[in-house]
Amino acid sequence: MSTFKSLGVLNYRIWFIGALISNIGTWMQRTAQDWLVFAHLSNHDAGAMGVTLALQLGPQLFLAPWAGLLADRYSRRRLLVMTQSAMAVLSTGLGLLVLSGAAQLWHVYVFALLLGVVSALDAPVRQTFVSELVKDDYLSNAVALNSASFNVARMIGPAVAGVLTVAVGPGWVFMINTLTFLAMLGAIRAIPLSSLRVQPRAAAGKGRIREGLRYVRNRPDIVVVLVAIFIMGTFGLNFVLFIAAMVGTEFGMDAGAFGLLNSVMAIGSVAGALLSARRGRPRMRLIFAAAGGFGLASGLAALAPNYTMFALALIPCGLFALTMITSANGYVQSTTEPVMRGRVMALYMAIFMGGTPIGAPFVGWVSNVAGPRWAVGVAAVAGASTAVVGIVWIIRARQLRLRFDSSARGMRFFRIESQGASGAVKEDSAVKEASAARDPLPDDADQS
Repeated sequence: MSTFKSLGVLNYRIWFIGALISNIGTWMQRTAQDWLVFAHLSNHDAGAMGVTLALQLGPQLFLAPWAGLLADRYSRRRLLVMTQSAMAVLSTGLGLLVLSGAAQLWHVYVFALLLGVVSALDAPVRQTFVSELVKDDYLSNAVALNSASFNVARMIGPAVAGVLTVAVGPGWVFMINTLTFLAMLGAIRAIPLSSLRVQPRAAAGKGRIREGLRYVRNRPDIVVVLVAIFIMGTFGLNFVLFIAAMVGTEFGMDAGAFGLLNSVMAIGSVAGALLSARRGRPRMRLIFAAAGGFGLASGLAALAPNYTMFALALIPCGLFALTMITSANGYVQSTTEPVMRGRVMALYMAIFMGGTPIGAPFVGWVSNVAGPRWAVGVAAVAGASTAVVGIVWIIRARQLRLRFDSSARGMRFFRIESQGASGAVKEDSAVKEASAARDPLPDDADQS
């Protein structure tokens, strides 16, 4: 089965199982932490949740260049052991603080910031470690299955956390998450060092960070993908904020309903990731089509009259969001030179997650001032805007124009043609290089 072909590789299978268990624990902690802030420490303040998210994800912006260089220079296996161990310690510390009854809002802020620092170092290493487990032909499939694992965990973790948060409190959820890190550490230890695929390492010396930035600057196809994920990551994917606000403020329900909605949305997310795994290669047009679908689905969610309809609308939101994210991630990884992959993926994660310090407080403010439905509307606008960016890119990269033919009949009056064929417009060199070497648009045209 092409969808699951990477699981036929022993090393990847070990990694997948460990990551799945760890991801379940991570989603349990996220759900418990969000509800702790929203319902216990801030009196239903969506803005406080936004600050927490900003502190946890903000370090991506500042540490990305060094994190990417670490991933390209040193043993990713050893780095993963260090970062996963550090996150286990932080989870334990926050759990003990909550269980002791001493936790205050600023404590959560501090732990969120510390976790954000470690996660910023961990993200590019986790992303690029997959290339050491599977061969290049399997890379896109492995990236998609990673997304599926993450969202299966997202389906299970919040639901379990919602029940446990009501039954025993968020402190015990944090302690359980500590145990799940042992699964990831065990999986890493179980993969023999000698069996990993050898990847080229960045040479020592000055200017290596600038080298990575220069590489991205000369790849306009990657630049437009980064623009797309910035818009979506900053304003479109603040699910925790607007789901919590809709549940607590609009529908007047509890943590169990909040956790259930996160799991419902993950159903669509898993479907989107698995559909992406079936495709042989990520395509540029799919990235932007999925963003447009997400915008439409988010608009329907904003208009949902009740809890049930809102839950149903979240399924296509998750499907389109994960299709877009997985396709963008796979495209960037599979078209980037191996020696640059860590730095490029660090920049990718920084832009994707680092926009949250801007977007999360803004969406929280919109929810507080105008209401939760308007916060969901921000996501709808983000999806539509990303689709527009993609349309502009495709028109420019392929030099398309709409031509009117008065001699034709029906809808054939209008035709989409390439100006490049008649030499009417010259393509700029950067776009031309990207289209010839990297951009899959010509292949798309062959299959359409």
